[in-house]
Amino acid sequence: MGNSVYQINKGINKSIEFKGLKAQYIWWLGGGVVALLVLFAVMYFIGVNSFIGLGIVLMMGAGWVVYVYRLSNTHGEYGMMKKLAKTKVPKIIRSNSRKIFWAASP
Repeated sequence: MGNSVYQINKGINKSIEFKGLKAQYIWWLGGGVVALLVLFAVMYFIGVNSFIGLGIVLMMGAGWVVYVYRLSNTHGEYGMMKKLAKTKVPKIIRSNSRKIFWAASP
């Protein structure tokens, strides 16, 4: 009875990963693909030659894939959220008065 048919899932509490992309970068790549599909459709409807449109979309798609993989490898699972949060932190906090540092006396 030692041989079980079922495999044990050892990836509990691990982030999702697909072909080296981690966590939210999968969604970024998917969103980019959808955006490029819409761009190709728009170029087709306004009359751009199909081969020119396809070339533009393929070049932009290759650039987007390289960019997303670079972000995924550089920043890791939570790095993009940290990078976006870091842009909201002020570089300088300036105060013209010392009143905020004085303790309120009862």
